[in-house]
Amino acid sequence: MDTQRTLPWLFENSVGRFGDNVFIWEKPDNEYRGATYREIRARVYQCAAGLLSLGVNKGDRIALISEGRNDWVVAELGILYAGAINVPLSVKLDELSDLKFRLAHSGCRMVFVSGSQAHKVLKIREDLPELEKVILLDALQHSRSYEVPFVSLLQMGEEFLSRRREDFESRWRSLRESDIANICYTSGTVADPKGIILTHRNYTANVAQGTAMYPIPPSFVTLLVLPWDHAFAHACGIYALASTGASLAAVQLGKTPMETLRNIPVNIKEVRPTFLLSVPALAKNFRKGIESGVRQKGPLAEKLFALALRVAYSYNGDGWSKGKGWRVLLKPLLGLFEKILFSKIRENFGGRMKYFVGGGALLDVELQKFFYAIGMPMYQGYGLTEASPVISANTPEKHKFGSSGPVVPDLALRICDEQGRELPAGENGEIVVKGENVMAGYWKNEKASAETVRDGWLYTGDLGFMDRDGLLHVLGREKSLLISHDGEKYSPEGIEEMIVANSPFIDQIMLYNNQSPYTVALVVPNREAILAWLEHHKHTAKTATGQDAALRLLAGEIDAYRPGGKHADAFPERWLPSALAILPEPFTEQNRFLNSTLKMVRGKIARSYAGRVDSMFTTEGKEICNPENRVEIAGVLHRA
Repeated sequence: MDTQRTLPWLFENSVGRFGDNVFIWEKPDNEYRGATYREIRARVYQCAAGLLSLGVNKGDRIALISEGRNDWVVAELGILYAGAINVPLSVKLDELSDLKFRLAHSGCRMVFVSGSQAHKVLKIREDLPELEKVILLDALQHSRSYEVPFVSLLQMGEEFLSRRREDFESRWRSLRESDIANICYTSGTVADPKGIILTHRNYTANVAQGTAMYPIPPSFVTLLVLPWDHAFAHACGIYALASTGASLAAVQLGKTPMETLRNIPVNIKEVRPTFLLSVPALAKNFRKGIESGVRQKGPLAEKLFALALRVAYSYNGDGWSKGKGWRVLLKPLLGLFEKILFSKIRENFGGRMKYFVGGGALLDVELQKFFYAIGMPMYQGYGLTEASPVISANTPEKHKFGSSGPVVPDLALRICDEQGRELPAGENGEIVVKGENVMAGYWKNEKASAETVRDGWLYTGDLGFMDRDGLLHVLGREKSLLISHDGEKYSPEGIEEMIVANSPFIDQIMLYNNQSPYTVALVVPNREAILAWLEHHKHTAKTATGQDAALRLLAGEIDAYRPGGKHADAFPERWLPSALAILPEPFTEQNRFLNSTLKMVRGKIARSYAGRVDSMFTTEGKEICNPENRVEIAGVLHRA
């Protein structure tokens, strides 16, 4: 058993059962082409044997930097079959110092890299004495002695297999479940990133836990729109599907990251997925696309859609109460809207979408209600890479808006106070878990390992509680909590998510309170929506009067949550910002205000805008139409 709960064995079992099923769909040109489980395995064998011919030893670290494609999976499985450890790295690592740290810290001997990412590695290769080979997944014009074209590696592997097949078989069969499969690096937004050590059993355990909650038949297919190195996509996309004989498809690569993003809606129609993995940022984009399509059909369609949503929201309740009691009276009307509206919307997603599974960050309840209403539920889950990653998830059978669902099987969960004592249901505390999916520790960081995993229990650093129905509610990162002047702690994330979801005029918002007299907020406005509003209300964007009107509009979006506002009582008023600072640029991965999972890097943002934050605690700065805000809104509205 110890040798058969590894990722190679997981894959071998599926090839034996589903060898002729398509495992991966890829679109290299004008149409998708499928590669079967058996075809992928043949290429994996060549890759792994090629690595053995290069002298790869058991436990060696090999990095992988590539966009999602067939050869991402081939490379990872090839590394694992060779007994080595994969270090999957994000293609969004644009700072060479970030990339160099990870390659050096993990001690990678080799790196697989796609053509669009190769220049990064080649620029720093001379600074990495342990990095012996750069394996190029795509052909480049110039070749250096340490560069190995992937096609050459496969040829070397074929030759190795013809001569030393027994050595190859012996290597992968000798793997044990406790052997390391991956070192996955955190974003490192506060200090140096930590390398999360995940074993073969961590993955195979979490795959079993996840598929027990979400049975995946071989007929299922997904378009894997998340980065493939992302823990959520990695385990729940690649390996969950690989264990069941199902199929995954890669997004067609564009010449730029933006072009690749624009391919997603087109690819969804082509692949016709039965489910999708999503994160809040993608969910918002999907909703914007749906609403834009409705608006294009005219005012009557907009009003009908709004009515349909209201009916669906009432019928669905919080998901847990769907169709119960008086709500059953709405079923015939909902059936009509389903036929004339919602089914048509789903056709844009291929027509056979059953659900989304949401992860990566907390998903706003309003978004959950929206997708549930149109017949494509987005079931919120919760996890973190240190847990491989899934800890809990809402499912079609058991779900409630605002919760992160029941805990996966074979995982113990406690809610603990600051002294580590277990709290009863309903009380808030730190989420602590124990199971075979909990990481082995952090690479070369015994101190952090000992602090995070104690007696087998993973202290997540996230706050939450269990409700009376046995569903987990996650309140946010303990380190992200805001602290008011009287010591009260509260999570800003739900407030920020709801404000952005409900306001067309605010693209991003970050609340700040560090034991201050009141909460303040940094706001990234939506330029196009504000310009349209100004035009509709006969204001001129270039005048001081028009700019002040725009600022008061933004302040009014926050006032909507105060007593008498349309969103009153959504949150305690004392948690709402009393002052706003308008920012000149959005939070992005490029300016490093968002990490690779699109979460705000709160500390960096606060430090970068420290002057603006301080000014909001002055009498002048508390006024929305203060000089700094006037300068910034003028710049935003005049931007080309």
